[in-house]
Amino acid sequence: MDLVVSKINKVIGKIAVSGDKSISHRSIMLGGIAENETHVHNLLLSEDVKNTINCLEKLGVIVERQNDITIVKGMPPEHYKPYYGQLDAGNSGTAVRLLLGLISGSSNSYCFTGDYSLKSRPMKRITDPLKEMGANISFVEKNNLLPIIIKGGNLQAINYKLPVASAQVKSAIILAGLQGTGTTVIEEPEVTRDHTEIMVNYFGGKIEKDDSFIKIEGRQKLVGNEVFVPGDISSAAFLIVLALISPKSELLIENVGLNPTRTGIIDALKSMGANIEIIFEKVSNGEKYGHIMVKNSNLTGTTIEGNIIPRLIDEIPILAVAATFAEGKTTIRNAEELKVKESNRIEMMVTQLGKMGAKIEETEDGMIIEGPTKLKGLVVDSGGDHRIAMALAIAGMMAEGQTKVLGSNCISISFPEFEDILKKIIK
Repeated sequence: MDLVVSKINKVIGKIAVSGDKSISHRSIMLGGIAENETHVHNLLLSEDVKNTINCLEKLGVIVERQNDITIVKGMPPEHYKPYYGQLDAGNSGTAVRLLLGLISGSSNSYCFTGDYSLKSRPMKRITDPLKEMGANISFVEKNNLLPIIIKGGNLQAINYKLPVASAQVKSAIILAGLQGTGTTVIEEPEVTRDHTEIMVNYFGGKIEKDDSFIKIEGRQKLVGNEVFVPGDISSAAFLIVLALISPKSELLIENVGLNPTRTGIIDALKSMGANIEIIFEKVSNGEKYGHIMVKNSNLTGTTIEGNIIPRLIDEIPILAVAATFAEGKTTIRNAEELKVKESNRIEMMVTQLGKMGAKIEETEDGMIIEGPTKLKGLVVDSGGDHRIAMALAIAGMMAEGQTKVLGSNCISISFPEFEDILKKIIK
């Protein structure tokens, strides 16, 4: 399926976005190893989260839907049942990487795989520390890539310094450390999203944080709980940028997650002059959330680098679109991790936005964008990457003429309601 968009006049309205993908994954996984039931409200039923559910159901975890509530009936991983087929994570790096940590406490042998894109993404960053903890892991076809066979068992605590700032790697080690013996210590080079730590503590576990160090006691038991999943700020970011760059626009986005490890996109846009206001804040199951008011703004170029990058790594494609409409030069540095996402997101944004007329240049660790630029509508390629597809669609809504985004069905990976929400707010 291809998404076709045309230039819009403005966006006006009040909407809510889909539940946060990161928190949705973790609520199912932690519920899947917890005692008693976990009740999840506002779960994101995207393709990625469905793949997590499908994998856990094959291991014996029960996941049911009752009205708008998802009920998870878990068990300790050592009681997971054998499964002799392949556990398919689809396109989801979060699913496969966290599940590897989660099931490393099981003595059964499991084989994980994924789609073409996921099979090209590096896995040794996960398998190396898990092997060090005692898991038996082998690559079936190519070193560092899926498919992977893992047999867990008696895990031992480790002290591990993350070679890259990665919440997925950190979370996999945490999930394994909860099941091992001793105290596992993780050192982060930069602060990354901490949804796993928050939810473990909310489920009755104990994780200590001291500056860049995270300590996890082994042999912990978790107890299921009520979880409310706030709206995904990574999804909201596309609508925020559209409202900022569309003349006379004003948009209220309700109940969006405001975890400080995820709000780098708001900080970056504000540094560019964005009129963004948080008008309501609450906390549920340890997670901040609130309403975001966005108004059309005259943006200026800036430099985005350093420790803010892990806080907005998934939002850089749409940030590049915002920079295209900003006055002056925007430089994005230290974003090498974009090269090993669902696509090489640096290359994809540079080539596809460049086709539309943007003055955008690829660098070794990011990109440089000169603005403002008038874009022209044409056929662009998402490369099967959901965040590239949505970023290009937003760009197309500000371009002259019509824009066709090839392969836009991938948007369902993270934001299945994307098109429906746009129809409600576009005037």
